[in-house]
Amino acid sequence: MIHDGTLLNFVGGHWALAAGEQIPVDNPATREVLARVPLSTATAVDDAVRAAAAALPGWRRTPPGERIQPLFRLKALLDAHYGELARIITLECGKTLAESDGEMHRGVENVEVATGIPSLMMGSNLEDIASGIDELMIRQPVGVVAAIAPFNFPGMIPLWFLPYAVACGNTVIIKPSEKTPMTMARVIELVEQCGFPKGVVNLVHGGKDAVDALLDHPEVRAISFVGSTPVARYVYARAAANGKRAQCQGGAKNPIVILPDADMEMTTKIAADSAFGCAGQRCLASSVVITVGDADAVFTQNITDAAAGRKIGNGLDSGVEMGPVISPESRLRIERLIAQGVADGATAVVDGRGASVSGHAHGNFLRPTILTGVAPESELARTEVFGPVLSVMRAQTVEQAIDIINQSPYGNMACLFTTSGAAARQFRYEARTGNIGINVGVAAPMAYFPFSGWKDSFFGDLHAQGRDAIDFYTEKKIVVERWPSTWSRKF
Repeated sequence: MIHDGTLLNFVGGHWALAAGEQIPVDNPATREVLARVPLSTATAVDDAVRAAAAALPGWRRTPPGERIQPLFRLKALLDAHYGELARIITLECGKTLAESDGEMHRGVENVEVATGIPSLMMGSNLEDIASGIDELMIRQPVGVVAAIAPFNFPGMIPLWFLPYAVACGNTVIIKPSEKTPMTMARVIELVEQCGFPKGVVNLVHGGKDAVDALLDHPEVRAISFVGSTPVARYVYARAAANGKRAQCQGGAKNPIVILPDADMEMTTKIAADSAFGCAGQRCLASSVVITVGDADAVFTQNITDAAAGRKIGNGLDSGVEMGPVISPESRLRIERLIAQGVADGATAVVDGRGASVSGHAHGNFLRPTILTGVAPESELARTEVFGPVLSVMRAQTVEQAIDIINQSPYGNMACLFTTSGAAARQFRYEARTGNIGINVGVAAPMAYFPFSGWKDSFFGDLHAQGRDAIDFYTEKKIVVERWPSTWSRKF
């Protein structure tokens, strides 16, 4: 909710203005100020945690079949407001309307999966582990949990966490990115209509101080986070030091490997969409292509043409294929990385720096960039760009390409394009990343599978989505019980 141009927190079932500094929320295509967002203090965070803690006893005693009823209503409301929510995402994040619509669909999938909690949360049991003794494993909610979301998927990523957390009987605090807080504010307005008891779902805006307050608060038992690797490592370490469980998704450097037998027309289209969709600002964007053998000449020419011809502009405009990056600071950082790559010996066969869009002179625009001759050991090859920049490397064999992948500190996703089943099996068996695509450019797991990053792309043991989410948001309790028949005969 927005009051007098300022976003409000949602705490204990009420909307309230947080005290403290406020910063603008900009439209990245126009630099228009859309709203102002408060940087909530530790006091505001404490208010939200106290509200969540007060709501916890009643909510955890609510039967699972009743806890999912508000999620059914939320699913219906999100379906009814897809268009509105997609437009808000585009306004504050910059991606095209089609990309924003797709984001919301993937988020709602998680609401659907979480409605299966009466089955998903079941425990297990075994009779007669010893004579007359039975053993049971039951799941109980963790308690008050918090989700800290990034700017690039302001609708989808909070929905990786919220539905599972509340369905499992926890109460939750959502901290959206201060760069893109409006989408989740609107989603929480819909949540407010769904019948959750006051304090079960809370929203707190803010920056690092709010994050630190959540990490340090003794009542917060678990932290879910998505962001860059340095921040993910920080959040995981501080959460662990405070005795909390944490799942922290970090950055990526996602490679595509192209074999000579690949369908080059299909591969080029998929690779371009993967690299330049959402202006490269997604953790599953392909930022490296490794061509194998004779694949290099044809693919490089094709992807060069595709990058040069991609239409950039305001994501609200018809026909636009790529929007701006999130901020002027991001644009400058990406341009510096391109310059560094060129200085290190790469060739910018398509150079996206200095882009401008008619009617949007102040927008944060870059054009797609293709850099060839990138050395695997170069800074550009090791750094997450998080922008529409595709580095092209060469390998002589699929084994050499897999070697390049496995030397990377990141392990979010790797994709292979081929018509060879043997090569595909070797790739999925040997590539050390958590998500693998075969003839797929964005290997985004469906909501009933975990989002499975490895190495410096993930800190923790249990990932977002699916059964991992159920394990993360519940604690397992073992009950060993004996009921001797002689006792029952006394009554």
